[in-house]
Amino acid sequence: MARGAEPAGERRRCGSVVAYFTSAKFLLYLGHALSTWGDRMWHFAVSVFLVELYGNSLLLTAVYGLVVAGSVLLLGAIIGDWVDKNSRLKVAQTSLVVQNASVILCGIILMIVFLFKTQLLTLYHGWLLTMCYILVITIANIANLASTATAITIQRDWIVVVAGEDRSKLADMNATIRRIDQLTNILAPMAVGQIMTFGSPMIGCGFISGWNLMSMCVEYLLLWKVYQKTPTLALKSAKVEESELKQLNVKKESDMKPAEGVQLIVEKDETGFEPQQEKEVSCAARIAEPFITFRDGWVAYYNQPVFLAGMGLAFLYMTVLGFDCITTGYAYTQGLSGSVLSLLMGASAVTGIMGTVAFTWLRRKCGLVRTGLISGVAQFACLVLCAISVFMPGSPLDLTVSPFADISARLFESEPLPTIASPEDKPEMVFATGMPNLLNGSTTPANSDPEMSPEPVPLISVSLLFAGVIAARVGLWSFDLTVTQLLQENVVESERGIINGVQNSMNYLLDLLHFIMVILAPNPEAFGLLVLISVSFVAMGHIMYFRFAQKSLGKQLFVCCTPDPKAVSDSSPPGNTSTV
Repeated sequence: MARGAEPAGERRRCGSVVAYFTSAKFLLYLGHALSTWGDRMWHFAVSVFLVELYGNSLLLTAVYGLVVAGSVLLLGAIIGDWVDKNSRLKVAQTSLVVQNASVILCGIILMIVFLFKTQLLTLYHGWLLTMCYILVITIANIANLASTATAITIQRDWIVVVAGEDRSKLADMNATIRRIDQLTNILAPMAVGQIMTFGSPMIGCGFISGWNLMSMCVEYLLLWKVYQKTPTLALKSAKVEESELKQLNVKKESDMKPAEGVQLIVEKDETGFEPQQEKEVSCAARIAEPFITFRDGWVAYYNQPVFLAGMGLAFLYMTVLGFDCITTGYAYTQGLSGSVLSLLMGASAVTGIMGTVAFTWLRRKCGLVRTGLISGVAQFACLVLCAISVFMPGSPLDLTVSPFADISARLFESEPLPTIASPEDKPEMVFATGMPNLLNGSTTPANSDPEMSPEPVPLISVSLLFAGVIAARVGLWSFDLTVTQLLQENVVESERGIINGVQNSMNYLLDLLHFIMVILAPNPEAFGLLVLISVSFVAMGHIMYFRFAQKSLGKQLFVCCTPDPKAVSDSSPPGNTSTV
């Protein structure tokens, strides 16, 4: 009996493993991992390519960043509306093909520019080369917009349908998606950076183009498999009853019958009246349609019950307390080497993954809304260390130095602007860390003298700064997952695209403001002031979320209890009762 039971148990285990690796959930993870890996490689490499092409100047990189942020800010609602009005498979496949085809085309153009840059400079007084730069930035921006559409449809819609009515499964899937993001954020730039360091930028372009071509085919197949395994993805309501606002998902296709007030997008083409109506639409109405969509999207976002929670998340983007080029550039002025910074970035990825684990545990113990409160308190408590670091030994804070002194000096000086780094320093600056120094023209501390050995800068201030930034990632990513699931659970299915598109626009708007803030005060002496402003914006974001939680839970806000796993989560909009 025992010997016969062992093979049966092994067969069941093998069957469970095979069932998991062929499930829609795993296929969705695999497709997201491939997509994110390609995205991270491209986003890292395109900035490096633009710096390399434009004589070690950040001008093209800055223009590219501004174009990307401005495009998502203006077109986020329109992209979301397009996601809502079309079938899920069509949206996912179209955005996938446009994104990868744009990256492949950009890679080919960049390879041509790297090969024939000298000849292009002599043609038409260099205007042909300038047109190549404009073309690369334009196509790269299209790729980013398509990536935004992919993220909205997969991470905000498909994942909800695949999870079904199980909110715990939805929370676990959201957390796994974020863990994949954290790992690819570190590993993908390292991989492509090594290829460009030991090969050449042209080889890097070819590798990224080849990767995206292969990845596009595999992802296309995976999307089709997920679509086949989840029949409810074929059903997408264009109008949902107000009473259905709280439903996490529609029923399965076998149980679904179009009710009164529900219209399926798959039925849209079968109606004989719509094409005739489209012919009667005037040209002015067609021109005005994107502006109306933009307005309606922002109005709908404002009227959402989770509006304050979404705004709270957006305010966290107005910060210099992250591992971007701004904070990395400041770290260089304080004497930190590229190897130390790479270790710190790795530590931040680990704490980010810890945040995803904390989210799933806290949600089970305290409910979804309270998880956001606890995560916000944890993040702000860690960022207090950053505020303290401003006043510790080693901090270059000097309020007597005008924040505009550096700008005015550079505007009126007759000598050319200093380059980012000398050719000897470039591999260490760009490829080892992936973050060029925006604050100074060298990797040495700001107070160093080339003819004298630089005085050592006390590391107490910068150590506290990065300790706070790294520790805060636990609360940050847990809070991010909380707001993400609140948007998934509380937004009408027919408005998921446009609401999440506006949310992306808000995130980009605050991110753009943080870059403007750095442009206005670029010198290291003012960085401490930027830290204090950043902490203030994080505090305001969490105050907004606290107000949302207060409206949602009322007097039960501070009641600590363990929700029933089978009960609905405590993310009801204000005015509705919920099980907590």
